[in-house]
Amino acid sequence: MQPLIVALVQQSCSVDREANIKKSLAAIRSAAARGARLVVLQELHTSLYFCQQEETAYFDGAETIPGPSTELFSAIAKELGVVLVLSLFERRAPGLYHNTAVVIEQDGSLAGRYRKMHIPDDPGYYEKFYFTPGDLGFNPIQTSVGKLGVLVCWDQWYPEAARLMALAGADLLIYPTAIGWDPQDTADEQERQRNAWLTIQRSHAVANGLPLISVNRVGFEADSSNQTAGALFWGSSFVAGPQGEILVQGGKEDEEVLIATIDFNRSEQVRRIWPFLRDRRIDAYDDLNKRYRD
Repeated sequence: MQPLIVALVQQSCSVDREANIKKSLAAIRSAAARGARLVVLQELHTSLYFCQQEETAYFDGAETIPGPSTELFSAIAKELGVVLVLSLFERRAPGLYHNTAVVIEQDGSLAGRYRKMHIPDDPGYYEKFYFTPGDLGFNPIQTSVGKLGVLVCWDQWYPEAARLMALAGADLLIYPTAIGWDPQDTADEQERQRNAWLTIQRSHAVANGLPLISVNRVGFEADSSNQTAGALFWGSSFVAGPQGEILVQGGKEDEEVLIATIDFNRSEQVRRIWPFLRDRRIDAYDDLNKRYRD
């Protein structure tokens, strides 16, 4: 496989959906002008991160797939000849909604989708109220730029998800994300959390011998219910190589279009010297199917 130029769109979002989309479209154009063939947007990039509170009115923001967003972003993918990874609030049926990543092929066609499997439920992240756990499994999406192992945010803490994508032949791992600090936490605690986030994802790259893309939002978003101090999203979007090496990384506050070149041949070379898939003891892992070993 030839080296692949990828772009990560790290942006802030507001209550103005049209402004959010306009910002994303401008970033995609900028990325394509810089040679990107794959552009990845952050989790729920058309809206605020509304999961800070439980409010049924937010279901009005969900949409079908195909639908308005896929139609709009398919048009720009076709115009620019790029593969896009979107993140949308999917309305599947009345009362049935998903947090869904959508991959658009460079000809504007829908290459596939992934529904977020691991759904958090914590103060400020009440996603179980909104999202049904995914039911499409961990299957890479075939595109003209490779097989994309697309996962979403909370999935990034689970090595099982990354491993299953690798075992299914993914060429790279991709994580659209919305994660931030509690503004009331100390600076030390905030940095521990960010470093843990970076470390766990780099470990997925290492353990599977795959490059990895993680795209996070930036900016402060208030909790309109006033139950929490809001979320300060820490950005830090990055691309890692198959040994966990950082190829590019964004800042904690700035809106950025990050560009990196991924050399897929490195995965082959790294897996030859670190043959983790060869040495897995698949005969001894039955207990992984248990919630806990009592």
